[in-house]
Amino acid sequence: MTVNQDSQGLAPVSGDQQHPANFGRLCVKGSSLHETVDHVDRLLYPTVLGKHSSWESSLNLVADKMQQVIQEYGPEAVAIYAAGQILTEDYYVANKLMKGFIGSSNLDTNSRLCMASAVVAHKRAFGSDTVPGCYEDLEEADLLILIGSNAAWAHPILFQRMAAAKQARPDMKVVVIDPRRTATSDLADLQLSIRPGSDAFLFNALLCWLDHSNALDHDFIANHSEGFEQTLQAARASTPQSLHECAQQLDVDEDDLQTFFQWFTATDKTVSVFSQGINQSSTGVDKGNAIINAHLATGRIGKPGATPFSVTGQPNAMGGREVGGLANQLAAHMDFSAREVDRVRRFWNAPRVVTRPGLKAIDMFDAIKRGEIKFLWIISTNPLVSMPDADDVKAALAKCELVVVSDCMANTDTTAAAHVLLPAASWGEKNGTVTNSERCISRQRSFLSPAGEAKPDWWILSQVAQRLGFGEAFDYQHPADIFDEYSRMTGFENQGERDLDISGLSGLNHDQYDAMAPVQWPVNSQYPQGRQRFFDDHRFYTPSQKAQFIVIEPELPASRSQDGSLIMNTGRVRDHWHTMTRTAKSARLAQHIREPYVDIHPDDAQRLLLADGSLARVSNGRGEILLRTQITTNQRPGEIFVPMHWTSRYASAARMGALIDKSCDPFSGQPELKYTGVEAEPFPTTWQGMILSRSDLGAIPCDYWVYGLNDGCHGYEISGNQPLDSLQQWAQQILPDAEWLTLLDPDTHHMRLLAIVDQQLELVLFVHQDQAIGTRQWLIEQFAQTSLTTSERKALLAGRPLEGVVDHGRMVCSCFGIGENTIRAAVRNGCDAVDTLGETLKCGTNCGSCVPELKTIIRQETELA
Repeated sequence: MTVNQDSQGLAPVSGDQQHPANFGRLCVKGSSLHETVDHVDRLLYPTVLGKHSSWESSLNLVADKMQQVIQEYGPEAVAIYAAGQILTEDYYVANKLMKGFIGSSNLDTNSRLCMASAVVAHKRAFGSDTVPGCYEDLEEADLLILIGSNAAWAHPILFQRMAAAKQARPDMKVVVIDPRRTATSDLADLQLSIRPGSDAFLFNALLCWLDHSNALDHDFIANHSEGFEQTLQAARASTPQSLHECAQQLDVDEDDLQTFFQWFTATDKTVSVFSQGINQSSTGVDKGNAIINAHLATGRIGKPGATPFSVTGQPNAMGGREVGGLANQLAAHMDFSAREVDRVRRFWNAPRVVTRPGLKAIDMFDAIKRGEIKFLWIISTNPLVSMPDADDVKAALAKCELVVVSDCMANTDTTAAAHVLLPAASWGEKNGTVTNSERCISRQRSFLSPAGEAKPDWWILSQVAQRLGFGEAFDYQHPADIFDEYSRMTGFENQGERDLDISGLSGLNHDQYDAMAPVQWPVNSQYPQGRQRFFDDHRFYTPSQKAQFIVIEPELPASRSQDGSLIMNTGRVRDHWHTMTRTAKSARLAQHIREPYVDIHPDDAQRLLLADGSLARVSNGRGEILLRTQITTNQRPGEIFVPMHWTSRYASAARMGALIDKSCDPFSGQPELKYTGVEAEPFPTTWQGMILSRSDLGAIPCDYWVYGLNDGCHGYEISGNQPLDSLQQWAQQILPDAEWLTLLDPDTHHMRLLAIVDQQLELVLFVHQDQAIGTRQWLIEQFAQTSLTTSERKALLAGRPLEGVVDHGRMVCSCFGIGENTIRAAVRNGCDAVDTLGETLKCGTNCGSCVPELKTIIRQETELA
């Protein structure tokens, strides 16, 4: 990825055409990165209790408090909660400090919410957290299975590689296994919308089918694996006798189930991609192993186009796994055996290497609430939004003696709860490495000076370590120094017994480190250019060097009926990332989906009296959120979907984590984020409207508001039951010196307010009895006018554009800014295929994540014709 600078600042981001992961293609989030590097909402200098502080003073405070807590309560009263967004070098220093020198293994990360179950599944089956395949396998497969993965939105560049492979080889079969239909379903030859949480039942049944069909690889099973007979016996115990009963158990069509089984049976080159729909479960580890069992039973591992493939949801979750970024790991893929603890101690020359796992994320915050952890350092993550039972996490932080947050952003739910804020370098300013889902290590090079007084995370951690008396071990001058130490550690006393070995990259000077090309680990004397696939030699990292079949006794998620009659699933939208702290800074990323929403089946909507586009209150005993209703048959009856992104910064009440309970996988500690009991009901309001403003107004004094950036102004969707005169008074108090144009009819809840300052539009507030606001792009464009004419003022107050102004409609293609109305007009004018739309408008020709929507628009317009 490269960013050029022009006379105006940063030019658009472009992909690196030589990079083997994307060959220059970027998703819309990647291509919008240059739009997020301004100083708006940046944390620019250290603060203590909300007041500007110096680095020296702040770091001394952090180190002194840490030292006091350790002396008074012991090292386990100290904890760090970090993120899959930091670089591998940052991760490494944090782990070394905590697990080698402070003596606390209470270092966990938000990767616990992402891929912890896949880690455990890999280790149980392979003896190591090894991803066996590579991205080329997605293209070489004859059968591609996507399980709990909306790759079209969550991994759009990978999805486009899959789509291109399917287009090049139409005989390639694609199966999507997901309770709901998503944009990814557009690629599928077959969709299995199984009962939520029943994945392990499905793959146990598949194992039985393979056995009955004589489709097992008996040579692989006999010579390269252990535990098959017990695993098959357990699979038989959970699988009904007939295919009909099995389909009923899974709640899918019997013919579709048989087709899936037959395709898997007949197709040697099969790749099974699994992601958050598997991992974010109270039985996620077993689900992962049930998938792996089917691959081991057919010998489909370590071969081109044949592998189980866990894809991660964070930019450097893999790098964190490599250096011990979870509480149950040590660095360099080592664990807590006496031998490996001793090896880590000797390599680091560390005084207090931990000897047992620490507290996983949920347990960590519970321990904080109980008063057992007194010092918490949060690095680059927002747990007050993303964690289950998020309000309880908020209550826990209120009880902690010192909460330190290192972040690049100042205005998050979590920074608001901190005592000390430390400004961290952000994308464009950071220098280090990341690892992707296929084990490919890539350099992330800085090209911007850090904003304000921001510093790299590794520097901040090292400075605290030096103040704690560990200066010699943390005397790093450059991330290359850290990478060299880490790479040497992976090769230390490693005679091929550990999968992770990048010792071939040790000894690089700063220039060589800077020029390092992407490479898949391991990189050592045996694999000097990296290794594409593991287990092609049938050698695993278990004591016997054989793969392990894992006995799976599946369970459906525990009943949540006490919490509500509906099951809430959660996940991502196309153009936002995690809790929006960065993506919300880009106007074009905010346009595709403006509001948090709830997808609900028509039958449930009718039963609950929810109208499409109306507001819904979704709640249980832990809390409630307000969302815009979307009625769709993509949802199964009895189930709803809610996106994860909106926070207290961006919406009045949309933190879905507040509703989720703390159920988690007993092996991985990964929370059940896909199965929460809730109720839904209408949230009636007397008026709805919008605000456009030249400045950020913060929270709006009404029942419902959602904030989003527009190109040239700030925007709010609003709704409520408050008297309109109170809303008018609030607006006029914000701009007491403005010239106001007003149209008000309280009887019909109709109000239009325009604030003009220095002949320029400053604020627009439109309120109506219903949601029919009409076009708004022309309103947004008025903020660019240096002086409003009389006719333009009249048009603004009338709420109608002047003649000739074109309404492009809702954003569909964020890469090129193409609206829905423009696309529909092109379809009506003969662009009746995605390719022709791309040739005419360019939509769908970059990241491709809008292609499923383009197909839907084409289909709708064709039906209307």
